[in-house]
Amino acid sequence: MANISVQHLVKDFSRADHSALQVIGDLTFEVQDGEFIAILGPSGCGKSTFLSILAGLEQPSGGQILIDGKPFRQNGNHPRLGFVFQQPRLLNWRSVRRNVILPLERSGLSLEALQTLSSRYLELVRLSGFEEYFPLQLSGGMQARVAIARALAVEPDVLLMDEPFSSLDEINARKMRAELIRIWQETRKTIVFVTHDISEAVYLSNRLLVVTERPTRVFETLDIDVGYPRDYEDDRLFELSKKVSRIFVKMEERHGN
Repeated sequence: MANISVQHLVKDFSRADHSALQVIGDLTFEVQDGEFIAILGPSGCGKSTFLSILAGLEQPSGGQILIDGKPFRQNGNHPRLGFVFQQPRLLNWRSVRRNVILPLERSGLSLEALQTLSSRYLELVRLSGFEEYFPLQLSGGMQARVAIARALAVEPDVLLMDEPFSSLDEINARKMRAELIRIWQETRKTIVFVTHDISEAVYLSNRLLVVTERPTRVFETLDIDVGYPRDYEDDRLFELSKKVSRIFVKMEERHGN
């Protein structure tokens, strides 16, 4: 189980003149176990910073995160997390298999267990047969699959994804989004997916948070009540994308004021 409650989260950074830059301000929302939630906001608004806080890479300046009702990262209370970054961040001198098992090399698992895990998740992302290839021998889409397999190999409760398809052309990005939905349906992992692409957020998620520019807070929450699998030509998704676009216009008008 990994029900996440983000309560009044704040994150400040210090400027060169020692004044405070508030990147996240009073961010509050919940993520239910097994949910696919998209966080949609303007570039540079603090979405990636939030993922870094959730991953334990940054400390918040205020507020709290609860996991199943208990303070996050206190007394060992934290879910197992997998992180997929904007770039695949693969090591070019390591094979695909050795990239996948990299985060597990100090886990104490046997070589046989590591090979079993890597094979399981490479099969899940449809890269069986590519175990001994190297990253530079793969297409961008295939590298993205390796990154997802690596994040899943730690068998996370929650999968954090920071614009993982932003470097792909639209044709390959669409293929990868469809693959991600398949993987989510097969694993039922909780996914928190950050993006600034409206159509991507609508296509992927079952709930969408529209967040403001800095300091980031939730502006509006929208349920995406369209069943899976989804079709880009579905008029319901098109209408929802238009609705989100209107929300953005309203948000910018209010933020500007």
